[in-house]
Amino acid sequence: MVKIVNLKKAFGPRVLFQDINLSLNAGKRYGLIGANGAGKTTFLKMLSGEEDITEGEVQIQSGKKVGVLGQNQYAFEDFTLADAVLYGNKRLYDAIKEKEKLYLEEYTDEIGERLGELEIICCEEDPTYEYDVKITKILESLGFPASTHEDLMSTVTGGDKFKVLLAQVLFPKPDILFLDEPTNNLDMHTIAWLENQLQHHDGTMVVISHDRHFLNAVCTHILDVDFKKIREFTGTYDDWYIASTVIAKQNQVSREKKLKEKEELEAFVRRFSANASKAKQATSRQKQLDKLNIEAIEVSSRRDPSIVFKQEKPISKEILEVKNIHKSYGDEKVLNGISFMMEKKDKIALIGANGVGKTTLCEILMENIKPDEGEVKWGATAQVSYFPQNTTDIIQGDHTLYDWLRDFDRQADIAEIRNCLGRMLFNGQEQEKSIKNCSGGEKHRMMLSKIMLEKRNFLLLDEPTNHLDLEAIIALGEGIRAYEGSVICVSHDRELLDAFATRIIEIQEDGTIIDFDGTYEEFLATKEDK
Repeated sequence: MVKIVNLKKAFGPRVLFQDINLSLNAGKRYGLIGANGAGKTTFLKMLSGEEDITEGEVQIQSGKKVGVLGQNQYAFEDFTLADAVLYGNKRLYDAIKEKEKLYLEEYTDEIGERLGELEIICCEEDPTYEYDVKITKILESLGFPASTHEDLMSTVTGGDKFKVLLAQVLFPKPDILFLDEPTNNLDMHTIAWLENQLQHHDGTMVVISHDRHFLNAVCTHILDVDFKKIREFTGTYDDWYIASTVIAKQNQVSREKKLKEKEELEAFVRRFSANASKAKQATSRQKQLDKLNIEAIEVSSRRDPSIVFKQEKPISKEILEVKNIHKSYGDEKVLNGISFMMEKKDKIALIGANGVGKTTLCEILMENIKPDEGEVKWGATAQVSYFPQNTTDIIQGDHTLYDWLRDFDRQADIAEIRNCLGRMLFNGQEQEKSIKNCSGGEKHRMMLSKIMLEKRNFLLLDEPTNHLDLEAIIALGEGIRAYEGSVICVSHDRELLDAFATRIIEIQEDGTIIDFDGTYEEFLATKEDK
């Protein structure tokens, strides 16, 4: 369906990738992965025609419909929810809207002729005349009651706007789907719905995601952006990970073998090149040395962060007690009598649909918001490190990364500050970069550097995986699991929850909670049994 021929993309002297030749076929769903900055989004935009191509071409099979997930959540503010979804089929949308306008005018032969032409278009695009039923069904599946479908997009939250954009791209059932981070800002219920939709997609699909579970659930192939190439693997993300790890180890062994051989040859040449009796052998060794191509064994562009959370003072037995917390915003009750106690062994995953009050509860725990009723009692020895959801808005200013981190603890050892930055892949000159030039992902890594430097005994983390790549999310899960302190973490990333959670607290739509002692996998099993 999509053929990529000798593709190259460069920004001035910087080459993202080149000599890309791929065929993306029907029935295959491709996960596009790679390090941050490798060019995943750029490649997807080149496929969809949104980005210029430096060299080569992208050929899309004639007559095939292409669907591209919109990223501007505010592009349809004056549309109703239903119309925003209908707009996913622009030809059908234009025909229907023109028909509605003509029906309001006084009938003429010219109008009658045009209505006939529009009717043909509607029939071609929607032979069953069920577009309104399909739109209703897809919106209800995403949690929008029928009574809201004529509401304006301007009246819904950012997360709900994104759901409508998902409905928009899926509604016309395109043959080819290009999806960039479709699970961002989605709750687990919606992610599960999306997985089911994509698993039944018959055409071809290319999707970028940092959600490992999602990639495993929907992808049949992996496109790996690395070494300025894009390599295709058959299988899920986990299949790719196993294969790439084996390849990387083989490459490392080969590289080390060649380096050792190089050192031995260089030593021989140095030792015997001036010795007449050994000159011939030295010349032979030099020729062998010249033939060694160590650079051909490339080192991956991926770098894995090392996230290590330590605590200077262990927490006592009394940790946290939440008693009868109520919170409303106007007539909307968000938290309704929430109570729980934490024990020293607990690492809690705080979950629930978007908008149910997870962030509100975190802000109440941090005493940034006052509850309408109830109280929060922290243990006397509790020292909290907080990762707020609005990290990218908080980390501002003209400081360098090093100075920003040092301002939080002037007594900290300089080497320790640089070590915390280095663990999050800010090395050397990168530590002198200005905060104002940081991306969202870099700001999230800065906040994790700060938390590592603080060495406190309680972590309260609100959506820490946003903007992080797969390698950083894996490292975060390992870091939380190994941490000896207590944790409450809000996340929709199932792999992260599986990595650390020993207890699940789910906030319900009515503001109450389900408190489950066990892993996330065990929690899901209890829901499936009901």
